[in-house]
Amino acid sequence: MSSSPPCKSGPGYASPLEAMHNAPREKIIYVSMLPCDENQPNYLATIDVDPESSNYQQVLDRMYFPNTHDEIHHYGWNACSSCHSDCTKQRRFLVFSCLKSSRIYIVDTINETKPAIFKTIEGEDVKKFDLSSPHTVHCLGTGEIMLSCLGNGEGELPGGFLLLNEEFDIVGRWNTDEGPTPDQIFYDFWYQPRHNVMVSSEWAAPNVFDKGFNPGDVSLGKYGRQIHFWDWSERKYIKTVDLGEDGYIPLETRFCHDPSVPYGFVCCALGSSIYRFFRDDSDEWQAEKIIQVEPVTGEDGQPIPACISDIVLSMNDKFLYFANWFHGDVRQYDISDPSKPKLTGQVWVGGLLKRKHHFEDGRPLVGGPQMMQLSLDSKRLYFTNSLYSSWDNQFYPDIKENGSYLVKIDCDTENGGMKLDQEFYITFKDEPTGPSRAHEIRYPGGDATSDIWC
Repeated sequence: MSSSPPCKSGPGYASPLEAMHNAPREKIIYVSMLPCDENQPNYLATIDVDPESSNYQQVLDRMYFPNTHDEIHHYGWNACSSCHSDCTKQRRFLVFSCLKSSRIYIVDTINETKPAIFKTIEGEDVKKFDLSSPHTVHCLGTGEIMLSCLGNGEGELPGGFLLLNEEFDIVGRWNTDEGPTPDQIFYDFWYQPRHNVMVSSEWAAPNVFDKGFNPGDVSLGKYGRQIHFWDWSERKYIKTVDLGEDGYIPLETRFCHDPSVPYGFVCCALGSSIYRFFRDDSDEWQAEKIIQVEPVTGEDGQPIPACISDIVLSMNDKFLYFANWFHGDVRQYDISDPSKPKLTGQVWVGGLLKRKHHFEDGRPLVGGPQMMQLSLDSKRLYFTNSLYSSWDNQFYPDIKENGSYLVKIDCDTENGGMKLDQEFYITFKDEPTGPSRAHEIRYPGGDATSDIWC
């Protein structure tokens, strides 16, 4: 690996407010892509989002991964603001996790508009540690990279946390104990060293969610409704908080960007709720429900939950955004009072309820809003519509024929409010390998879910 050039500080920004006020506007973004033809390789799309560019809204590059049947999902940077003070670190490599193959790809972005494969960690190497289906990727202040893995070597429970060193070799498991139970469910995680804590959430075992969603699996306890707290320095389990009936499938987990704040948020897909987790006056970690989106009766008379699938916080921790994949709306809440959020914006963009599910000129929005990413200045919220291939096929089968989209919402960062950008619309229907699914979004300079400040 090439060494970093001399610098005054490491990758990222000294503080979230510095990032919000001093970062240049993003010119390109990366989007992980899955062709709807499963026999085609996944790829990374590099897209021009600079309004001053002659290539605005065009795919500049498609970097194809060397294998098929990977199901590229989430990815993250090798270094970020958690190691800001270390000038030997460089935000250069993207680390990709594959839910189906359990592979881990390392991608070099030294040429930002033409990324290239740097290294492949085979799924069998991950399974040697009795882990599979790597998911969330976070860079650590040490220069190491940590991934949550959703299953054991057989795709069953429990999963765990995998650690890579700076040379992208597997070190082993992060946690030094086994966690709360032998059948613990894993999904997302976020750490905050200043409070010596990490919080993790739950989805299901890979062998359960890979087949699509079966409501009967909920009553059988195959889907999670708990969040777990870990001692960051000791790498040991602390406690579990059961979120109850309204907390089923707690997915994306976010601490506030301000490292001094001892609380964060988690979105619960099936429970259609947002919980705040926090440290109380006795130094115990707790959770409280702060938002509940009520189900809506569908055309068949059955209730349709919102399915909150993603959550993101503005860099100044003033606004919380989430996507309702089933209902079809994106919401903005003012969380200045974190226990009493106020709805300040809402945009309808597809979904099962079919409310205003297209642009003014009639361009369709197949599916519902799913993965989101907010610009560093918090003014532009991009989102895609693919959750997971088998779930897409079950709830939004039209995606297989029409592909995904990339859409943008403009956000008022002072008073709140959102507006769909009628001029920004990228379709992935006519890709070189056929209609494709778009999932997670990243920016070269960092984004609202990449960096952790210490």
